[in-house]
Amino acid sequence: MRTDAGTAEPTATAARVASGDPASAGDRGAAAVPALPVWRPVRGGNAFEITVARLVQAIKLGMVRVGERLPAERELAERLQVSRVTLREAIAALRDAGYLESRRGRTGGTFVVSALPARGAGGRPDAGELAREMGDRLHDALDFRRVLESGAAALAANRSLSAPERQHLVAALAASRDRDPLTRRVSDSRLHLAIAAASGSPSLAAAVADVQLTLDRLLAAIPVIDRNLDHSDAQHRRVVDAILGGDPDGARSIMEEHCDGTAELLRGLLV
Repeated sequence: MRTDAGTAEPTATAARVASGDPASAGDRGAAAVPALPVWRPVRGGNAFEITVARLVQAIKLGMVRVGERLPAERELAERLQVSRVTLREAIAALRDAGYLESRRGRTGGTFVVSALPARGAGGRPDAGELAREMGDRLHDALDFRRVLESGAAALAANRSLSAPERQHLVAALAASRDRDPLTRRVSDSRLHLAIAAASGSPSLAAAVADVQLTLDRLLAAIPVIDRNLDHSDAQHRRVVDAILGGDPDGARSIMEEHCDGTAELLRGLLV
């Protein structure tokens, strides 16, 4: 399990924040972090995605309202128990997505400017509305996908793949790195379908195709976040490497981590 840099030893301030105590005298110029559920420590191997989701949840639930400033960076990083680098990347992603705005000067900081993501130039679908339409089906589909796709990756790693099968996986991986917003989603889906096909189970491959189709519109509606794409690309590569290297446990674990990251973004950004 990946541990985010700089978070192994919580400081005294982190202990005060976790217990709900006010900030120290040196921090009185910044807003203290309230003891709210969304500010609980980040756990797991998807620190960036979970941090993004926690920030958006705080905004959408009105814990930090439009026009208000986010808590001080140091305190918030300690409360979430992520590195300040990860927190800054998450804030930058939400700034690009239209949720936040950074202001300079004595009264500056990071302010909430919208509780809704910015729409793309082409008129990105309303992600929140799509999620509401799905209701409980969204959570069911995310859980189903985690079990299916991790199992498919493990089965593929257990098989002795033919040369054409291996070449197909490598080609699908290369294509999945596409950053063109018009084709990225399709390329990503094709890699997941290639992994499912490599499992050797037509029934499993068909089920993966169904769940990919179920989530397709929601995944396409997520605001483009470069840091998330970088992380996703790295996980894709690790999954394929594990499959080609005959490591079923590794393939399963990495795919679970990958699906968990996507689920965090979907639940945080869309629900």
